[in-house]
Amino acid sequence: MRILVIGGTRFVGREIVESALTDGHEVTVFHRGVTGPDLFPGVEHLLGDRFADLGLLAGREWDATVDVCAYVPRAVNELATALGGHGGQHVFISTVSVYAPPPGPGLTEGAELIELEDPTTEVVTDRTYGGLKVLCERAASRAYGSELLIVRPTYVVGPNDYTWRFPAWVRRIAAGGEVLCPGPAGIPIQVIDARDQADFVVHLLRQGRGGTFHTASPKPPFSLGDLLEATVEVVAPAGTTLTWIDPEFLAAEELDDSAFPFWAPGEPDFDVLAADPSAALAAGLRPRPLAETIADTAGWVRDNAENAPPGRGLDPDREADLLRRGRS
Repeated sequence: MRILVIGGTRFVGREIVESALTDGHEVTVFHRGVTGPDLFPGVEHLLGDRFADLGLLAGREWDATVDVCAYVPRAVNELATALGGHGGQHVFISTVSVYAPPPGPGLTEGAELIELEDPTTEVVTDRTYGGLKVLCERAASRAYGSELLIVRPTYVVGPNDYTWRFPAWVRRIAAGGEVLCPGPAGIPIQVIDARDQADFVVHLLRQGRGGTFHTASPKPPFSLGDLLEATVEVVAPAGTTLTWIDPEFLAAEELDDSAFPFWAPGEPDFDVLAADPSAALAAGLRPRPLAETIADTAGWVRDNAENAPPGRGLDPDREADLLRRGRS
């Protein structure tokens, strides 16, 4: 199969390219060149901006197209126009953030979707991200019809995670000692290893299957506390402890998910992270053991510590001060 990947060199897209190549497919990657020329040396690279250079796709044909980086519907529409019906089956990578709050735990792919107050906006923020992805899904549905495959992941984790959300927790817990954690510990969460999601996408493409699927693991209930305790079991030195601090105290300190990835103080729709993955599991999603993802992420963290973005996690002195005051 000839597969075109739009944005295929960073994390989610990168793993889809890896999986497609492993499965024996011919891959073309359209991207801006952020990761440099050395990644996937045997793959065709089309370098350009999707809002300016889609003419590079003219006169070409693929059996499938995977779009991992459309955040506004204009991006979806312009790609569809550029492909002109020659892109084959279409895969749109969306998000569980498309659901209207409160969705309720165990939500299925048919749950109510969020609606933007201003559907013309192209400003992507925490408040508009989910609604814009809904509009992207609808644009893709109009363009590609019943063959469209929509993938709605929860938090994507694993090696090559340039966001450093989960790697920041792995790094901190691996350092040991008393780890400050933002309560409550029972907040629902789900993750999906980018490699497992990639294998699932390629599997469905091989079958020519459309539809909408949650890529999420494990089945609820599963919490932030469960995730961090599992991380302790894999990477923490002896004597490491997790101390859960009141979220109102931390919010009053003007802390947010930059300090504590996966934490969203005052967020009303936590249950989007308690999605039902039954449809995807029945269709062939095979999440690896969480301990394997944690161990592989820890190895990647050790090899890429110098690339960690500033501002992820807490300064040790700040953490110690917050622990001292938060306990009281």
